Amino acid sequence: MARKNSSFRVGRVQGYLRGQVWYLCYHEHGQRHRPRVGPDREAARQLAAQINAQLEVGAPAALSFEPIALPELRERWLQHHEQVLRSSVQTISRYRTATDHLLRFVAAVRPVRYASHFGNHNAEEFVRHLRIIQVAANGHKNTPKRPLMDKGIRYILETCRALFNYASKRRNLPPYAENPFATLEIDRIPVEQARPITLFTPEQERGFLEACDDWQFTVFLTLMLTGLRPGELTHLLLPDDLDLEGAVLHVRNKAKLGWRVKTRNEREIPLLPVLVDVLRRQVGQRRSGPVFRRRKFARGCEPPLTGLSAAQLESELADRTTARETSIERSLSRREHLQEARVLWRDLGAIKTERIRVEFMRLTSKIRLTATTAPKLLRHLFATGLQEANVDPLVRNELMGHSPGGNRGNGTGLGMTATYTHTRPETRRKQLESALLPRAAVQVALAWLADFRNGNGLR
Repeated sequence: MARKNSSFRVGRVQGYLRGQVWYLCYHEHGQRHRPRVGPDREAARQLAAQINAQLEVGAPAALSFEPIALPELRERWLQHHEQVLRSSVQTISRYRTATDHLLRFVAAVRPVRYASHFGNHNAEEFVRHLRIIQVAANGHKNTPKRPLMDKGIRYILETCRALFNYASKRRNLPPYAENPFATLEIDRIPVEQARPITLFTPEQERGFLEACDDWQFTVFLTLMLTGLRPGELTHLLLPDDLDLEGAVLHVRNKAKLGWRVKTRNEREIPLLPVLVDVLRRQVGQRRSGPVFRRRKFARGCEPPLTGLSAAQLESELADRTTARETSIERSLSRREHLQEARVLWRDLGAIKTERIRVEFMRLTSKIRLTATTAPKLLRHLFATGLQEANVDPLVRNELMGHSPGGNRGNGTGLGMTATYTHTRPETRRKQLESALLPRAAVQVALAWLADFRNGNGLR
């Protein structure tokens, strides 16, 4: 009788009592499983019946899961983003960099082999680890190292939380196990340390532009008066992206040339008359190629792919891709395809985005603002100018190229507003001009044009 009370069988599942705790025993795909249930015999029988039914129809058993090493889990997750979700190559690269911190932690600090062994206490210890390590700012290995900032720590933890959510959905964690990063309440971690954004004063804005040579001037004036991201500026093509007669600049995706807008949102930006005049001098008689070319090509030298239309460039890239695939006898990955595209843009004479950052730092150093190193500041300056001039929030959203739904969480309600609201081009132009005409940049640009008209030559 004692033995009968200490065990039972439901089909292919046996239950047995060890001490005061019931365990189940069954085989699935040739592997033996012995999960712990608890002290309640009836609960153990019910779970045994559920597992037996699942085994009979070939469904995964309720308590079964596939243990997986953390490095393998990370690779499966990244491949899911690559092959299934088709996340951008840049996004996948950021995910890889963020989760590298986790893999280094479990390899060198707190050895944990399987994802299922990484518990809540490990996650908390990982946070403490992130707060003491030193990293290179901007990812440049030669720059001085500093602690991770709060915003960076939050991003790493959010990425790891997404990784473990993927593991849970793929049954790589024990059933009913909590995501160890979900228990951290990441969204409540305050951002007390963040890289400060210090905007130019009107005097600094004037000094910055006056320190520019003519090649720098057209690049940075355009960034100031359009709010473009540097990558958007370097991928503008003639004649489709710049309409000087209509005084409009078009930011378009160029998927067949290996480049897309960060948010995928194409947009039109009205151009001030003074910027139109500056760009006319930048473009000259050219009718194809990048709007902005590398410095050496602005002095009369022509790049290898001069004169090709967008359609011809797409054909050229396709031919180069085919030739490389033939040479290596396999299809190119998306990353390799983007490498081919970058070579094509180089042969077209386009500016590298990194070059804009280098030139920006040279100029800020010249005007004694050495701590100001990111050209993204000019985009902040543009957005702030629109807000200070009371430009309609929807117009600001469109001019900045932000995703309409991206503002739902901050109380502006622009996601739904954008669905029902349409902005006339003349409204966009009027509000943009009201915000930018008082800017010091416009006054400097007018003086720059006057120098040309007076025959003072190039700087």
